[in-house]
Amino acid sequence: MERFGFAISKGRQIDYDANSRHIAGYISEREPSFRVCIECGCCAATCTTGNFTSFSLRELHILLKRGENESVRENIKKCMLCGKCTLVCPRGVNTRNVVTLARQAFQKFPADAV
Repeated sequence: MERFGFAISKGRQIDYDANSRHIAGYISEREPSFRVCIECGCCAATCTTGNFTSFSLRELHILLKRGENESVRENIKKCMLCGKCTLVCPRGVNTRNVVTLARQAFQKFPADAV
């Protein structure tokens, strides 16, 4: 097979119907400020864990809202719950509580990891 210098990539569409948003719903019910997050990245910029690992709270928020829980389950364990993210959030999102609730939700709903 001859290559012409390009490759066709898989479509980057998000299938919201195929994803499980139970974890995000669980968090939203218990921490209403989760809904006002605009994913600005202030939390990720000040994150101590994020400076030394691939952890990004901004990315976790986005993935939770999309229902892409598989990678969130693994990365949420990296958070040290230091609270720097909560201090710098311009929308007042209690990010520390969001992480705590996400951990609880993953324990409560183990089948929603995919």
